[in-house]
Amino acid sequence: MTVSGNEGPHLTPWARWAIDLLVADRDAEARTPLRRFPLAAPADGPPGPALYLKDESRRPTGSLKHGPARELLLTALRAGEIDRSTPLFEATSGNMAVAQAHFARLLGLPFTAVVPERASAAKRRRIEEHGGRCHPADPPLAVYEKADQLARAAGGHYLDHLRRVGAALDAANAAQAAERDSGLAGEILRDLDEAGLPAPAWIVVGVGSGATSRAIGRRLRARSLPTRLAVVDPENSSYFPGWAGGVLDYSTGMPSRIEGIGRPRMEPAFDPEVVDLVIPVPDAASVAAMRHLHAVTGLRAGPSSGACLWGAFHLVDRMRRDGGGDAGPVVALVGDAGEPYRDTYYDDAWTEARGWRLADPLARAEPFTRGDGWRPATPPQR
Repeated sequence: MTVSGNEGPHLTPWARWAIDLLVADRDAEARTPLRRFPLAAPADGPPGPALYLKDESRRPTGSLKHGPARELLLTALRAGEIDRSTPLFEATSGNMAVAQAHFARLLGLPFTAVVPERASAAKRRRIEEHGGRCHPADPPLAVYEKADQLARAAGGHYLDHLRRVGAALDAANAAQAAERDSGLAGEILRDLDEAGLPAPAWIVVGVGSGATSRAIGRRLRARSLPTRLAVVDPENSSYFPGWAGGVLDYSTGMPSRIEGIGRPRMEPAFDPEVVDLVIPVPDAASVAAMRHLHAVTGLRAGPSSGACLWGAFHLVDRMRRDGGGDAGPVVALVGDAGEPYRDTYYDDAWTEARGWRLADPLARAEPFTRGDGWRPATPPQR
């Protein structure tokens, strides 16, 4: 049982109760599945590593944001920033808001997500189904200032996940340092060990706020493991050019079109020192690989999972060519479930309207899964 860390003398009885409730919820949560991807060995040459998928879509709120959202609330409770009647606010329409709404309802606190005016009805509905309410704001980048303003006016707390989530996960890692299997990295290592497999050669993750890659990378290094961490980055995002150029405050100023990953600027939680490789993934490849994942395994996941699968294929191919099949498996994260994307990324008319031509990336992914080589991409037609 993880200690709750609720012994601060400044805390009210309600805050201590809330901390204990969230810690008990964390301790009781089941591990998510580790699924083997059916990757055929090539007909000639070394078989290369096995490929596994860590399915975070099975978290109670459907995404890997579930754990970080809980840690954000725990950190704020321990700091005395939240009490029995504190309204909570956040600036996002994505999975983080869904998870925060879930935990706010668990604690009996009102939760408001400030969302872009153009946020879809489906996104708003998911937040509301978990007990939250949505407050639209325009232009999209105004959501952060608006959430802060609303929190101040209501005497509430702005959760501010982009700025705070890294520190929250650091605190969780420190509190659980003696627990070898805690956190997402610990779960992956335990899953593989129980299957009689070595530690992974690579773990492949997407990066939005940067908190997940930071938490995994720091845990791997704390245990001095040979496992390397790869980050996949979509078009328009800042992380690949910033990481490659060593510019920590790099900004493209352009939004990602792949839900859940990519940012117009490098966020404070991102730690480039624990990242071994950043793989740029074309948007069409992310969507094609997401659909390929569903066709091959029946697992309907979001587009960030497609990006991770594409990056994992790249690494498997490289390890085959380098003869590195004995170094351990490759593990890619499935970040969220695909049901919210049924009318967007899974809809041909919607993707075609964005200029994404999926035929070429599918013509690379499908043969590779059957055991053929990872052929070069077709150059764009002029």
